Amino acid sequence: MEHSFVICAYKESPYLEDCIRSLKGQIVPSEILMVTSTPNDHISSLAEKYHIPLYVNEGESGITQDWNFGYSKTTTKYVTIAHQDDVYAAAYTQNVLKELKKKSEALIAFTDYGELRSEQEVRSNTNLKIKRILLAPLRLKALQKVNAVKRSVLSLGNPICCPAVTFHKELLPEQVFANHFRSNEDWEAWEKLAGREGAFVYIPTILMYHRIHEGSETSAIIGDNSRSAEDYEMFAKFWPEPVARFLTKAYSASEKSNKL
Repeated sequence: MEHSFVICAYKESPYLEDCIRSLKGQIVPSEILMVTSTPNDHISSLAEKYHIPLYVNEGESGITQDWNFGYSKTTTKYVTIAHQDDVYAAAYTQNVLKELKKKSEALIAFTDYGELRSEQEVRSNTNLKIKRILLAPLRLKALQKVNAVKRSVLSLGNPICCPAVTFHKELLPEQVFANHFRSNEDWEAWEKLAGREGAFVYIPTILMYHRIHEGSETSAIIGDNSRSAEDYEMFAKFWPEPVARFLTKAYSASEKSNKL
């Protein structure tokens, strides 16, 4: 197989089985792996039920550590890090691989996404509309490999949904994510990758759904206001200090939509 999903499982998510089913239901099948740093009966029983190899991260645990650990366990050319609470449309892999094969220099390919709120699919809201506007330049295939354009779409926030991303592993470093942020680890990774030669392939079709719920790490981070410092550090990579501080305040207000 050319593509792998690696599921990062944590504690006892009631949504993990929904994620697994969506990956098993892909039109184009992929290798599926599961990793965890919090082994328990819930995770192991689901791995056994669906015949998914399970790897335990016995080293340092954390979001980026688990992502990098899972990434390292895959052997395929293309890899998607699936978050345990999210679900994928049946055509996700089919569409992503189709576009990746058209563009051999693609570093990553990612799709548009919707949200799951209280078990309802939300295909459009203010937050999603803003992200689609930010990503508009990448609709033009000729601009997808222009470093300045890749950076520009990241300069006003992080419009790329991490679980919607498929990595071209052969063109990327062994560790994509740095153990630095608690929340903006993916935004930081995209900023670093934007400086490399290669394309960011954007597929403007909703092919996965990111679940918003009170138990999510994103909601917890926003709830304790620890994200603002991380946002400022990211904006400062693109803008002078006064602009970065202004954008941080504006971004903080927009993040409230990630809470139920």
